[in-house]
Amino acid sequence: MKEKKKESPFSRLWSWAKDYHGGFYGSVLLAMLGVGGSMVAYFSVAAMIRILLTGGGLGACMHWCLLMLIGYVAKSLCSAASTALSHRATYHALRDLRKQLLAKLSRVPMGTILDTPSGQYKTTIVDRVEGMEPTLAHLIPEMTSNLLIPIFIAVYIFCIDWRMGLASLATTVIGMIAASQSAKTYAVKWDGAVAVGRKMANAIVEYIGGIQIVKAFSQSAGSYRRYADAVEENAVYYKNWMKENQKFMCIMQTVTPSVLLVVLPVGLLLWSQGGLSAADFMTVIVLSLGFTGPFLAAMSFVDELAVVGTNVDEINDILEARELERPEKKVTLKDRMIQLEQVSFTYGKEDEKVLSDVSLTIRPQTVTALVGPSGSGKSTIAKLIAGLWDVSGGSILMGGCDIRDIPLDQLNQQIAYVSQDNYLFNRTVRDNIRMGRLDASDREVEAVAKAAGCDSFIRALDQGYDTVCGSGGGHLSGGEKQRISIARAMLKDAPIVILDEATASVDPENEAVIQKAILALTKGKTLIVIAHRLSTIADADCIVVVSKGKIVAQGTQKELLESCPLYARMWQAHIGTKDAA
Repeated sequence: MKEKKKESPFSRLWSWAKDYHGGFYGSVLLAMLGVGGSMVAYFSVAAMIRILLTGGGLGACMHWCLLMLIGYVAKSLCSAASTALSHRATYHALRDLRKQLLAKLSRVPMGTILDTPSGQYKTTIVDRVEGMEPTLAHLIPEMTSNLLIPIFIAVYIFCIDWRMGLASLATTVIGMIAASQSAKTYAVKWDGAVAVGRKMANAIVEYIGGIQIVKAFSQSAGSYRRYADAVEENAVYYKNWMKENQKFMCIMQTVTPSVLLVVLPVGLLLWSQGGLSAADFMTVIVLSLGFTGPFLAAMSFVDELAVVGTNVDEINDILEARELERPEKKVTLKDRMIQLEQVSFTYGKEDEKVLSDVSLTIRPQTVTALVGPSGSGKSTIAKLIAGLWDVSGGSILMGGCDIRDIPLDQLNQQIAYVSQDNYLFNRTVRDNIRMGRLDASDREVEAVAKAAGCDSFIRALDQGYDTVCGSGGGHLSGGEKQRISIARAMLKDAPIVILDEATASVDPENEAVIQKAILALTKGKTLIVIAHRLSTIADADCIVVVSKGKIVAQGTQKELLESCPLYARMWQAHIGTKDAA
């Protein structure tokens, strides 16, 4: 079978912008018309030199001056229109690409996201996508026009005298050779720069996330070794790269514009020998002075050509990441029965099994509690039921249908999931709660907040329900964020509610209020609870004890105290802690 040819970075980038190809084609056309306007000036100057050197008067030059003015106006208008058109198409394409990336992340397994540092996603979605702007908005129209001008000028000089044509190209060729030496390793060096930059971004995110610990132990940014090392490594890498690259770029920037160093002596020699007329000599001098500027401007895009492959590959890694495979057509669920049949799950390394042969039936409209030591697999079971990951083995059925055969939208409508680290967006409290159901009225939002026990503290905020929560809910305490998250889940009104240690950040006084509210709001629903305070799930219909990735016992509180030593020890430890408090 013939191996499929790998798509080039430029082809891939061009395909991402396919809805806006018309804008880019129009931009190139306008840029070429702008080039034509620029060329009018050079040819007009050449014509006036001939007129003046052959005895013509100023009157004969006037129409050429008028033509130059027309060319300049045409160049300015066409260039401005070309830039506007290319930028409009580019920013629309980048907007769509970012939307595509975020939509993709919503379809990949949670394990993929958790295994990737958040700084890397920020770098890719913000910086790498933004790095496509010069390529699309500038390289396509501007590099085209800047290369066409020196090509046309060179052709015209060759038509005047081929020897002067070679002389006018000499410094450019030397500059290109120097630039090629720099470009030879540019792509590899850029890959290294991306790697150290990503490492630094991840270290910064980690440092900021742990700033409370750093301050608590009187540490400075410099003493936080991973952060300091990453910043130093990034600086040293760029310094060494620029030092290595500088000599070649200096040669190009110095030699290329020095075209008269070759044109003048060669032209004088040919003129003195009668091989070149004075009019042609002066024309070549004027044209050669306008030769290198556009060429150097075009060469400024070489960096973009070198790095586009790395940027495109990094973006494409997200777009081609393995997705949770789900159908689009809705299925019919006969009930809300949840069945785990010999479920196993492996996260990370192949030999690190988190769950092994887990079988469990959760009946509709019951309260099921998952308990066990830290790291036993309780949260993993909850996340698998919610469809955040795919099982590695076995199956999970909902209403008799494998959840892998249920569309993601339909599955999400069935489940409201609340964890101990729920995220709040940098929007108002009202908006954050309303995300549970976007068409909810203000009255419904406030009613569910009151039922969840958070209405009083919300009204005590500066702007009440219109108070902005801050990035990640940073303007609120951990308990306040958690109660808002619970209210959001309650507003969703899904038939299945999963609470993954949802009251861990809530003080005991408010926990009693919230537990009462949860029981009232989840009446008639299937409730799956993971709790570290066993007293809160003592009345559950079924308590499932998980240890080392396996279910070791299940039953009511009374049954487990009599038959499960592990649960009995956990209960005694819990009671002892309460008594000590």
